[in-house]
Amino acid sequence: MPKAYVFTRNGGPEAEAQAELEMPVPGPGELLVAVRAAGVNPVDWKLRTGFRRPGSEEPSFPEVFGSEAAGTVVATGPGVEGFEPGQAVFGNPVTGGYAEYTLMPVAVTAHKPDGLLFTEAAALPVAAATAYDGVEQLKPAPGSTLLVNGAGGGVGVAAVQIARHLGVRVIGTASAEKKEFVEALGAVHVPSGPGVADRVRAAAPDGVDAVFDLVGGEALEEVAGLVADRTRVISAGGKELVVKLGGAAVVRARNAAVLDAVARLAVDGALRACVTRTFPLDRAGEALRAVEGGHTRGKIVIEVAG
Repeated sequence: MPKAYVFTRNGGPEAEAQAELEMPVPGPGELLVAVRAAGVNPVDWKLRTGFRRPGSEEPSFPEVFGSEAAGTVVATGPGVEGFEPGQAVFGNPVTGGYAEYTLMPVAVTAHKPDGLLFTEAAALPVAAATAYDGVEQLKPAPGSTLLVNGAGGGVGVAAVQIARHLGVRVIGTASAEKKEFVEALGAVHVPSGPGVADRVRAAAPDGVDAVFDLVGGEALEEVAGLVADRTRVISAGGKELVVKLGGAAVVRARNAAVLDAVARLAVDGALRACVTRTFPLDRAGEALRAVEGGHTRGKIVIEVAG
């Protein structure tokens, strides 16, 4: 039976377990995919604690972790067009990516380009796609200044690169330990923490034109005041708070077209997945702990099969 990493109830890490599950069967519009790699994201452990996306169904335990994956098509469900067994794909699974096999809807699945490793492709569907959607939402003009609040994590890393590719000057807040990493992406690093707004003003004396926040909380409140037009503040880290501040949450497209777009950027060298650590499936818990700690650099990926 296929192996998977699951949570058996809502709670903390004690609710996690390695498991063997029945082989999933693709329904209409779905692909059965042999997973090669799965990205690790904060939403994974948040779902374990009981968080639910708006409109989502109640969990049916055991639930397999993982919101993004890359692998090879094994079988197609009824009505599927454009995908064949043996093709390499990546996208957002409906039955979890921390597994040897998963189901992926064709609506949020794209063909993996030959020039992209499976580990790289698995790092794109959540973080890079969120970053792409956010930059598209702001549409910063070339030469303008964008503040990425939380530039060291998966979404921030991608947002910095996409904006720089568009000719935008980027200020990136992150911990002091991530200074070299953030600067290597082409951003001006500003240490995060209390007083960050003053440090951003010093780094951008002509002001900031827009804010892409990935942190939320007090950090978002402090930097939101840097922009005169609060509609130019968006957040993927404090969605309710940013609306109260006059901004907006990042609007997700969640479609294959965005996946194709970020894959092209990656193949063209404009976007590096920045996979900084990988773990095998039998150490998925360690991968989650690293992300749950909140101080990861770039993306962590689980390698399910070689």
